[in-house]
Amino acid sequence: MLRTFTKRLLVLLAAICLAAGAYAQDFSFAYLSDVHISVGSGSVDDARKCVADINNQKGLSFAILAGDITEFGSDEEIKLAKEIFDELTIPYYIVAGNHDAKWSESGCNTFLEVFGYEMFDFEKDGIRFVGCNSGPNMRMAPALVPRETIVWLDSLSKAIDPAQPLVFINHYPMDTSVLNYTQVLDILKNMNTQLIMNGHWHQDRAMVYEGIPGMIGRSTQKAGKRGPGYNIVKVKGSTITFQERVVEPQITSTPWFTLRMSEGKPFKTNIEYPRPDFSMNENWPNVKQVWRRTDNTDIGAAAVQSGKYVVYANTSGIVYALDAATGNEIWKYRTDGKVFSTPAVYGSGDAASVIIGSCDTYIYSLRIKDGKVNWKYKCGKSVLGSPTVFGGKVYIGASDHTFRALNAKTGKLIWENKDVKGFIEAKPYVDKEQVVIGDWANRLYSFNPTNGKLQWEWKVKGSRMLSPAAVWPIKANGNIIFATPERVTYGLDAKTGKQLWRIRGGRESVGLSPDSKHYYVKVMKDSVYAFTTKIEGTAPQKKWGSNAQFGYEIAPTPITSVPYGGKEDKGLVFVPTDKGNIVALNHSDGSIAWKHKVSFALINYIQPLKGNRLLVSTMDGIVTVLEY
Repeated sequence: MLRTFTKRLLVLLAAICLAAGAYAQDFSFAYLSDVHISVGSGSVDDARKCVADINNQKGLSFAILAGDITEFGSDEEIKLAKEIFDELTIPYYIVAGNHDAKWSESGCNTFLEVFGYEMFDFEKDGIRFVGCNSGPNMRMAPALVPRETIVWLDSLSKAIDPAQPLVFINHYPMDTSVLNYTQVLDILKNMNTQLIMNGHWHQDRAMVYEGIPGMIGRSTQKAGKRGPGYNIVKVKGSTITFQERVVEPQITSTPWFTLRMSEGKPFKTNIEYPRPDFSMNENWPNVKQVWRRTDNTDIGAAAVQSGKYVVYANTSGIVYALDAATGNEIWKYRTDGKVFSTPAVYGSGDAASVIIGSCDTYIYSLRIKDGKVNWKYKCGKSVLGSPTVFGGKVYIGASDHTFRALNAKTGKLIWENKDVKGFIEAKPYVDKEQVVIGDWANRLYSFNPTNGKLQWEWKVKGSRMLSPAAVWPIKANGNIIFATPERVTYGLDAKTGKQLWRIRGGRESVGLSPDSKHYYVKVMKDSVYAFTTKIEGTAPQKKWGSNAQFGYEIAPTPITSVPYGGKEDKGLVFVPTDKGNIVALNHSDGSIAWKHKVSFALINYIQPLKGNRLLVSTMDGIVTVLEY
């Protein structure tokens, strides 16, 4: 109690000083957001004009760039952005946005390597400026401040002077746009946070986040504006003003927002947005947690169980093996890059090996009993793809426009196909007849599993963001089935690649029943559908449609199922969501069997286990076993 009172007193004293203009000296800085650098587009010219204009301004101390620096997060775009902003004659501080993180061919490694950091923390005339990156990294979902950033921010809140005024910068508005906004705001409330600065909406707007003032800055692009531009932020004593600066024609607007820091008193903190609701767990008490582990970083891929081991990897590049019965750590192995690859297991028992890709450009084989390296294979770029092991071979794609088959025991290359047009992040379907995988260049490929020769190639028209690149393809009754971000589910003839049907609905999440007679598809608002995999007429027939009550939903995670349990003991369908919820549906009619909330963030691939158990990992660092 005494510590809390002392902290509040210090904050109050600091606020009084600010009100008198005695704490901070006068200074100004440039604020840029949503640059969307794309090679050959007008955004490049707009960015260069903004840089030139900033260099011509007098008295600017630094510049802040608040995310969506690039359009597609490619290495080429990031390096071009660095070249452009290095022309600034004042220091600049930069953080990533969702466009930099979601479609990154390097798994967000290039942004870190090129700019040298993912978070920043500096002081200017008594005011602390703290900025961090924003995901979701490599997964389509609502925004998520990475778990490792939450840990860093919390540590910072305990280390800095609680009375020091602080300005927080993140790409996303700090409201329900961000899955874990409550965690961020709770930490910021423990500091003397005076202002939150964001982008993403491409417009100038004043905000309030649970009592903390905020602002959103315009895009540097001229699209929909009077011209390319940015914001000039002026700090004068306890007053901050925001002015839009249009570069061409040259116009500096009158301040569109003026903030008096604290107005001589602490901000009200009793205004709250809705908190994440875990009450569904009380409504379905039959679902219980066997064990749970919380990692200090994001987990961007699924955990898998093999015998007595559970294996997963995180975005710090560490592969962990846990005791499957208790969740206790057995061993860990650190790669030199972030990991978004779901591991595959080759062999059985203690003789098995774990095969996984890393953003450090290597494919690894690790002994499951102790984490020792069996072999590793170097690729030309990051390995975001997940491996499939079939017939003693590892099939896996990478970001170097190459798909490979390796000997699972030795790691020796069996074949490679270098004609992949985009980078690969998903897990391939493999059988004796073909290997099927999509890329981020609008294509789905079928390779010969013996020699890697292209059997057929399918292509969707439109933006590359509509690519079948995040979906795990399935196969049944001679058909390849997958969904794309254009909200369409496709069926192709497995032998020829000929398109057989195209049904509206779905995004990237599909699944197959254990008997392969039905496939499941999740749409973006509440609903899940079951269709027959056998074509009767020109398209599959719908078995049922279910209102699964998950709201707006865009997670690309596959749907899994079991042939037992549920109504009439005809099986259960497990639907993962982007908000940390699992919805179990009865296979017989699609009705809800149960629901369970695991965490704040996206559910990765769910592995059904024996004994009515599920192995689950989440994007915000949770690994757990549930029993239902």
